[in-house]
Amino acid sequence: MRKRELKNIEWGLLIVAVILTLIGLVALFSATQEIEYDEFKKQIIWFVVSLVAMVIAMLINYEILVKLSPVFYGIFIILLIAVLFTKPINGATSWFDIKGFSFQPSEFAKIAVILFLAFTISKIQERYIEDINKPSRLLIIFAILIVPLLLIIKQPDYGTAMAFCIAIAVMLFTSGLNKKYIIGAVIIIAVSIPVLYNFILPDHAKKRIDIFLNPESDPRGSGYNIIQSKLAIGAGQLTGMGLVKGNQTQLGYLYPKTTDFIYSVISEEMGFIVASIIIVLYVQLVTKALYIAKTAKDTSGSLIASGIAGIFLFHMTENIGMVMGLLPITGVPLLFISYGGSSLITSYILIGLLLNISSKRQKTIFVK
Repeated sequence: MRKRELKNIEWGLLIVAVILTLIGLVALFSATQEIEYDEFKKQIIWFVVSLVAMVIAMLINYEILVKLSPVFYGIFIILLIAVLFTKPINGATSWFDIKGFSFQPSEFAKIAVILFLAFTISKIQERYIEDINKPSRLLIIFAILIVPLLLIIKQPDYGTAMAFCIAIAVMLFTSGLNKKYIIGAVIIIAVSIPVLYNFILPDHAKKRIDIFLNPESDPRGSGYNIIQSKLAIGAGQLTGMGLVKGNQTQLGYLYPKTTDFIYSVISEEMGFIVASIIIVLYVQLVTKALYIAKTAKDTSGSLIASGIAGIFLFHMTENIGMVMGLLPITGVPLLFISYGGSSLITSYILIGLLLNISSKRQKTIFVK
């Protein structure tokens, strides 16, 4: 990588990601003492692997990755089909279990789909002079999304499916989608919500929504986790109860405390200040990703950065919202913080892509 490219890189992104990961490791250390820090130790290994994956994603020109994206897309479609035939874990067929390590293809599929969508949209804009607003062209874009989306819903993993939807929404907005489609989409969503709830969603998904609206209706059953999460967040107050001292965390009331409810652990043991810092850091991630999208040297780079910004925004909003009882529980991890190798590696590959795109841009410096 040339000296000029190194200067262009938005290194603040990496700093923010590492700080979030370190906070997550501290929380995992506290939350896993009763199992001899097993998940904490594994997460350190995944962190090292993630940094290596990030460097690879940063050094390979993203234009090459975009050209190869149809191959990546095809591979992950095959994996998303194959994972449906695995043994269910907690009611979902989302993981390949390889010698004690779980691999979740839907996480890595985020990268493949974003790259392939960037490839397709940029090709359409090149051919039709930056106009994607014809229904036939939008149909091509949605066809690319619908295949992995349906396979992920089949697992079922509604949280990851929503992440895909938010990513493509931001990408389409960046590509100049006509406002009439945006307004139409809002109307369709508003009309379809009651239809989905009453006629399409399975009973367990409906139950999650019902519990979200009124967790006290089943305090010892489905509402138990969210009630305990709220208690943990409230107990932390300003500075927290201290590491390994949180009541809900250490007495086993929070579950799963190392993944879905890791933010509750942080709020209880480290307090409102650290919990607020996490939100500020995530806002920094999203805004920096959008800035890279704005300053990227080409359409594909801008679209990739936009899609990544959408992924980061959704995971932050959904995870923090659900543990506070503001959004339904969907099992979405808090990126960089929650335990999980697939999630962490994917997150750092996305950071690597952003660093890659930022290195290729042309910065204009005004000197007076």
